[in-house]
Amino acid sequence: MDIIKFLEEGGKQYLPNLSIDHVIIGYEDSKLKCLLLRITDKWVLPGGYIQFSESVEHAAVRILKERTGLENPHQKFLSVFGETNRKFKNQWKAQFLNAGIPWKEDYWINNRFVTLAYYSLVDMKVTAPVAGEYHDEIAWFDFADLPEMWMDHKSIAMEARNRLKDDIKREHIVYNLLPKQFTMPDLHQLHQDILEQEVERSRFQKKMLGTGIFERLPKLQKETPGRNPYLYQIKE
Repeated sequence: MDIIKFLEEGGKQYLPNLSIDHVIIGYEDSKLKCLLLRITDKWVLPGGYIQFSESVEHAAVRILKERTGLENPHQKFLSVFGETNRKFKNQWKAQFLNAGIPWKEDYWINNRFVTLAYYSLVDMKVTAPVAGEYHDEIAWFDFADLPEMWMDHKSIAMEARNRLKDDIKREHIVYNLLPKQFTMPDLHQLHQDILEQEVERSRFQKKMLGTGIFERLPKLQKETPGRNPYLYQIKE
């Protein structure tokens, strides 16, 4: 669907006043990263709309797959963002006029939108980010150094960052940020980077092994001397 047809007829294909936004989180060099899309000079979270013919969950999975190429990634509902003034008519108008696209006051995207926000944890090494047809670029950014973002997307991104900090105290999910096989030092460092504080190593390892969800793999022989920690993976 070209941009003009999308603006004029999208309201016939998608549920009105409802959108989905994803905070896609990766991890590299001890930094938590967020995947963002650029529309002209503005950065936004990956997102989209819900077709009349699909469920909300199916739409969320579809949008995530379109942006990452992943078949079955981790995904968790974050929150509903639906302030009474959550409409971005003036921003849309400026963006499209700047891009030389005709503008009409009655375009369906001018209305107030409630967004259903999700966050996902992905292994960046197997993620293949893909920009959509209306996007100019897709890139990873450190949460500590996010660019200027459009609409309320920065606050959504930071809420996901804070939720992850809380969720790992109750759930074992952060291994989704690591390769399929990882060491306990890898997992320990990841927890420290998410919590932004020191975690006592021996107690942490004992706690992780006590969950019973990790399978230790046979230790590989190294030709060079030095520490050679066991590799682990999630049990099938």
